Amino acid sequence: MLVRLLYASRAVDTSPEAIESILNQSRQHNPVTGITGILCYGGGIFLQAIEGGRMQVSELFGHIQRDVRHKDVALLHYEEISERRFGGWTMGQVNLSKLNHAILLKYSEKPELDPYSVSGKVSFALLEDLMATANICGRA
Repeated sequence: MLVRLLYASRAVDTSPEAIESILNQSRQHNPVTGITGILCYGGGIFLQAIEGGRMQVSELFGHIQRDVRHKDVALLHYEEISERRFGGWTMGQVNLSKLNHAILLKYSEKPELDPYSVSGKVSFALLEDLMATANICGRA
């Protein structure tokens, strides 16, 4: 059974090296466990969708909740799915520093990433919009 989980968290260390370390770990670990997904980072906030088998996604989310590199981990949305939306990505990355802020403003009150102030469905729509406009790098 495939599931999709969407969560937000705040980075404890916002240095480029720390963020790159999280991405590299995801890209190494996820193919082995059948996890695919997308990670959006900006302003110290992560917004991530992960897809895969129910147990694998559950275990990964539990790990993220215990990971000292994350704080304020919030589950935004969880659903059973019939197919993956991010099947070609071990962990795609959105570079918000190069993004047209009108895309962010389309989904929130301010042109900044703040998944804590919108619904999970709105956050997922933002990720889909970012994917559709080719604002994602790091394809598997």
